[in-house]
Amino acid sequence: MSSIKLNSPFDPSELEKLQAGDSVLISGVIYTARDAAHKRLVETLKQGKKLPFDLKGQTIYYMGPSPAKPGEVIGSAGPTTSSRMDPYTPELLDAGLRAIIGKGNRSAEVSRAIVNKKVVYFISIGGAGALLSQCIKESRMVAYPELGAEAILALTVENFPAIVAIDSQGNNAFTLGQSLYRVVGTKEA
Repeated sequence: MSSIKLNSPFDPSELEKLQAGDSVLISGVIYTARDAAHKRLVETLKQGKKLPFDLKGQTIYYMGPSPAKPGEVIGSAGPTTSSRMDPYTPELLDAGLRAIIGKGNRSAEVSRAIVNKKVVYFISIGGAGALLSQCIKESRMVAYPELGAEAILALTVENFPAIVAIDSQGNNAFTLGQSLYRVVGTKEA
């Protein structure tokens, strides 16, 4: 199976064509943010203040990098557990966020918000941070440097591998995989 090549920021019509389980290679700019940064972003929205970057059409990768070794762009750059961002995700989607990348399943509330806003949730491979870091060609500080590994970075990526976990129609690769396993598991050998 070949991967679908995509460029971030994404064209909404391209995202709407994706289906749960599709393998993609992402190139372009994506932003990093984890728990503490999400909390600050949502607080900023609630206060009616301007965000440190325009969320409209953008992608957030739930990642906290390890320090870069000399001569490297970034250290290990694997995904973190997405459910930790669930309390903040619907509000960020309302503010125009187009796609999210992490690992693990999402809550029912986040799944509904994904469908309502016609966005896509991608997953990447946990434990493969050193491999994923090779897809990152540039990293620059955007906001909250005092948060260390939880600061917001803009990453320029090339052929960053991901899988569509929840598509814009609400199909969920986690539940689809479980139902397929149940069917296969009930057949006699």
